[in-house]
Amino acid sequence: MARTGRPKAELVVSDDERLELKRLTLRTRVNRDLAFRARLILACMEERSNVVVAARHRCSVHTVGKWRARFIKSRLEGLYDEPRVGGPRRISDHDVEAVIVKTLETMPKGHTHWSTRKMAKAAGLSHTTIGHIWRTFGLKPHVSETYKISPDPQLVEKIRDVVGLYMNPPANAVVFAIDEKSQIQALERAQPILPMDIGQPERRTHNYIRNGTLDLFAALNVATGEVIARCKPQHRGKDLVAFLAEIDNAVAPQLDVHVVLDNLSTHKSEVVRRWLLRHPRFRFHFTPTYSSWLNLVERFFGLLTEQALKRGSHTSIPQLRAAIVEYIEAHNENGKPFKWTKTADAILEKMRRFGLRTQQVHPR
Repeated sequence: MARTGRPKAELVVSDDERLELKRLTLRTRVNRDLAFRARLILACMEERSNVVVAARHRCSVHTVGKWRARFIKSRLEGLYDEPRVGGPRRISDHDVEAVIVKTLETMPKGHTHWSTRKMAKAAGLSHTTIGHIWRTFGLKPHVSETYKISPDPQLVEKIRDVVGLYMNPPANAVVFAIDEKSQIQALERAQPILPMDIGQPERRTHNYIRNGTLDLFAALNVATGEVIARCKPQHRGKDLVAFLAEIDNAVAPQLDVHVVLDNLSTHKSEVVRRWLLRHPRFRFHFTPTYSSWLNLVERFFGLLTEQALKRGSHTSIPQLRAAIVEYIEAHNENGKPFKWTKTADAILEKMRRFGLRTQQVHPR
């Protein structure tokens, strides 16, 4: 008597299910496994033998039988992966809490911060477990950042003034963010820079030769992103006046000029005050003390350093000046204005929350 094998449940597919299965077969790039299972079910509709379907799709008979049975039992939902519970937990909530508390409230003896291995030894866990706990709760004992809360008594008024210029500039006026990038060094690498190659990044020596410094005056047009810049040997009051005169000549005479700048003593020198009296269309708006991050031109200085100076090698001041001028010309040709998005209220609220947290950590 011929062997017929184990009897199989009848596979019945509705028209809607057939259309959905065909749609799933097209998801090869999104979910390859799901597309393969849908092809198996469509093949089982045409061929009763699991052996033939398995040979056609180059898989095992067990695989065909498994997904055929899953589809008959759970229909389309059966083709998706079932959630997996994973292995049992080996670390209790109490252990996790103890690591977090120890990380936040204690220090290892003789050290300023915890490492994963020091904490693992103190907590009786593996260093990989400590690392996982720290990543889960966003703890980074090895990272330290700086901060400075401005003590300016006019902090609120100055923030509202400067941010208001950025987000709602006055009519018939142009707004410039002005500052100096002082003591830019012409650094020449001690040995030639090796260019990037396939499988090899650019390489340069860590030591260098100093070939002098220069100061860069820059005025960023907040509306257009265009930068007016001049390189000077120093940043004295009369140098700032000469730079302001260049801005005066570049701006149409019928427009007022609002200038955002920091509290450097040069900006408040007697020669600058006398120049402002002779040019009443210029109005200075000072950022709060220790708050140069409010000056948009600082963002331009950051890009200049990162994209033109940091990886360069300059053998002389003229070569450094040429590199700076070339970058500024490229910026003015292709650059876009920086868009200030955070309101003064949002900035002040964030500072308030930070102050409250600081008081809780170090109460007076």
